Amino acid sequence: MAKSKYETHVKDKLILVEGWARDGLTEEQIAHNLGISYSTLKEYKNKHSALMTALKRGKEVVDYEVENALYKAAINGNVTAMIFWLKNRKPHGWKDRKEAQEIELQAKELELKAKKFDLEKQKLDQGIRDDVAININIVGDDNAT
Repeated sequence: MAKSKYETHVKDKLILVEGWARDGLTEEQIAHNLGISYSTLKEYKNKHSALMTALKRGKEVVDYEVENALYKAAINGNVTAMIFWLKNRKPHGWKDRKEAQEIELQAKELELKAKKFDLEKQKLDQGIRDDVAININIVGDDNAT
């Protein structure tokens, strides 16, 4: 039986895969370097935990290095780094603009609150009129007896 491409093209190159991931290559580029298609790489990631681990380890190292560099730049007064950090770490308070859906949702909430207010006001007005009518009837009944 013929060996799969994982056995012939990938298995012995896991250290290279980790290095390529650390160097910032995309998974598409890594697949190309291995001589397999990107869809095959995705399939192998699901089937072979060693490949998934190599990719993850390679990416983690670089991600931490970049995070640390960004943090240091922000702490040292790099305004762009500060803004980027805050927009990503505290997006609710630091985003540039509200998304259209969020604005639409807020407008609908305000509209519903206004309708609720109007209904409560109508109920209150109606309740006052009902109370006056009941008081008049009660007073009227006492005089009749």
